[in-house]
Amino acid sequence: MAGQRADARRNYELLLAVASRAIAEQGADASLEQIARTAGVGSGTVRRHFPTRHALLAAVFQDRTELLAGRARELAGRPDSRAALLEWLDAVLSFATTSRGLAEALHRDHVADPADVHEHCATARLTEAGRPLVDRAAAEGALAPDVTVTDLLSLVTGIALTTEHHPDAAAEASRLLGLTIAGISPGRP
Repeated sequence: MAGQRADARRNYELLLAVASRAIAEQGADASLEQIARTAGVGSGTVRRHFPTRHALLAAVFQDRTELLAGRARELAGRPDSRAALLEWLDAVLSFATTSRGLAEALHRDHVADPADVHEHCATARLTEAGRPLVDRAAAEGALAPDVTVTDLLSLVTGIALTTEHHPDAAAEASRLLGLTIAGISPGRP
């Protein structure tokens, strides 16, 4: 963004605000053409700022992703590695179930062509942030050694996608995460 003309920066910020609202209301498949119309710009302007839907989703969820990465860093120093990892997974799941479109963005990151994945993709950023928590929990025997942060993010994403239309999505997601934890954390309730 540095070096962009003032009107280009304004368009970017406007598009991001309009896209955030549209994705919150309609999910990850919100119409790019409608976003452009609502922002009062052409579809070419949307494509210049966000060449793919994936890039738009990454930008919309960048702040939330950074909050979750910060939370992982805060939890990394906790004495109980299992509790720290579970608290972080719960935070990721909470964001994914309450932020319409986030689970779909995580899913798209996961299945994206590696050429489309970059350091600002939600999954790449969360993988980087969560890896120390997972590695420490595995090293201390609180997590099966073959479980990866990618595995856990896939499970959380799947839970969020599965419960998206449930009448009490947060409670159902929490219940399913509990079942998952029982399966990945040997010998622990």
